[in-house]
Amino acid sequence: MSNVLRLAIVDPNDSSRESLKAMLLGMDMIWLEAECSRYEFFADVVAQTNPDIGLVSVDRDRDKALELVARLAESSPDCSVLVVSSSNDGQLILQAMRAGAKEFLTQPVRIEDLLGALGRISERRFGRGDKKPRGSQVIAVCGAIGGVGTTSIAVNLGCALARDAKNSVALVDLDLCLGDADVFLDTIPDYTLVDVAQNVTRLDFTLLKRSLTKHSSGLFLLPRPVQLADIALVTPEDLQRVIGLMKATFTHLVLDLSKSYSPIDLVALEMAHHVLLVTQLDLPCLRNVVRLLMSFAEMKGIGDKVKIVVNRVGLDHGQITLKKARDTIGRDIFWQLPNDYRTMIEVRNNGVPLIEHAPKAAITQAILGMAEALTRDDQSGASEAQGRAGRSRLFGFFTSKGK
Repeated sequence: MSNVLRLAIVDPNDSSRESLKAMLLGMDMIWLEAECSRYEFFADVVAQTNPDIGLVSVDRDRDKALELVARLAESSPDCSVLVVSSSNDGQLILQAMRAGAKEFLTQPVRIEDLLGALGRISERRFGRGDKKPRGSQVIAVCGAIGGVGTTSIAVNLGCALARDAKNSVALVDLDLCLGDADVFLDTIPDYTLVDVAQNVTRLDFTLLKRSLTKHSSGLFLLPRPVQLADIALVTPEDLQRVIGLMKATFTHLVLDLSKSYSPIDLVALEMAHHVLLVTQLDLPCLRNVVRLLMSFAEMKGIGDKVKIVVNRVGLDHGQITLKKARDTIGRDIFWQLPNDYRTMIEVRNNGVPLIEHAPKAAITQAILGMAEALTRDDQSGASEAQGRAGRSRLFGFFTSKGK
């Protein structure tokens, strides 16, 4: 896809190569296509993998490295060469540029310098217009307690996002024991998360999509393992790599977490841009929301991403009020979804998403509104979007403030 820059790296120094890899793997706009530890092999690696960028560390052997840069400029002109070195000698920089390098960075590489260099390369490749690479949005859906509807929300949110032709959307079922996203979509997948995780280093964008199950809505599904014994085959490191590849392939990635908050789930939370914490308006759920928020606040980079989603609003008259819920958890409610038990049972049992089974239902409109709010660049638009969704069916029932 055009939403990432594919990069290959050569650095004979294991330590600095691993440091660069760690930085690159955390960037949405980069997919690490290949790595190499020998200058003499790298031109062949580039010829075989056709990356957008070739990153060359020149410190081990400056002459060989500069010769490689010149060779790449001649044999692979579509590959932009980015040179890194611990030296900031002006003569070296001039030699690298004359050899064909497009950018030069000094080690240790600062993230802002790397982003700037990648941005300039991207701009030269794609221009300033609509063809500029598009980042991927990762949305993790987790629950305050079992049975609050996380999978229903994850599946239907994914289908709502996939409705837009500009989006390519994938759903990953991370409830490795009892996940049932495939049931909601009435699919029998050929491959599971285990298959992709064990072969991720050999997959490219095309093979990845062939390993997923595509639903009629346009949503791609990567289901949980079939056998319980296979769960141990998926490690947090595997999942990080899988999510990295999927971020490079899809514009939106929805992660349906388990209720155990295992190391696998924590990786998903760390890599997500939005964390939807689903709850209901009852005491056990709200108590767990407070507990989870306290834990998330202690985890670097997670607490600020959490958005509270209240499901099954209007379930009965015994529910805690929205005002009391906000006071209890100490933050605003991001979104509210109405109780529509009959419709949700029908879509689950028939394996048909809401946008196909009941496109005009209040619950469907609420899901569509939430999808729109999540894709907005400015978070302040959420209230306006929620209001529009609610006025159409629920007479103000869905205002983001709640009453």
